[in-house]
Amino acid sequence: MASVLVVEDDTDIQFMISFLLKKAGHEVRTADDGQAALAKWAEQRCDLVILDWMMPGLTGPEVCSRIRAMPGGQDVAVLMLTAKSEKDDVTEAFAAGVDDYMTKPFSPRELPERVEALLTRVAQTRL
Repeated sequence: MASVLVVEDDTDIQFMISFLLKKAGHEVRTADDGQAALAKWAEQRCDLVILDWMMPGLTGPEVCSRIRAMPGGQDVAVLMLTAKSEKDDVTEAFAAGVDDYMTKPFSPRELPERVEALLTRVAQTRL
């Protein structure tokens, strides 16, 4: 399956996302904030990054923009998973380069399905 980097500062949510994706067969790494995410991305690229918006230091959109600017950053799928749900928030996230956007609370059944659909869509468009 795919390698996934989950960037979430809430440990309970991070655990739930990781559990769901591991159960679906993915390799999962985690980061608690944006700086740690960028360091992990630089160490080892992945197929998908799941970003929270509101974290200490860098925001999710800032992390996404920085990953997109790195070598290979255009090839990774990025899912913003956040409690922010205003139209301007969604617009800002897509402007930063995210591929999909989900709001919290999220359905534990929907997340793995959205991940699979996103990975498939990104793989097809980036061939």
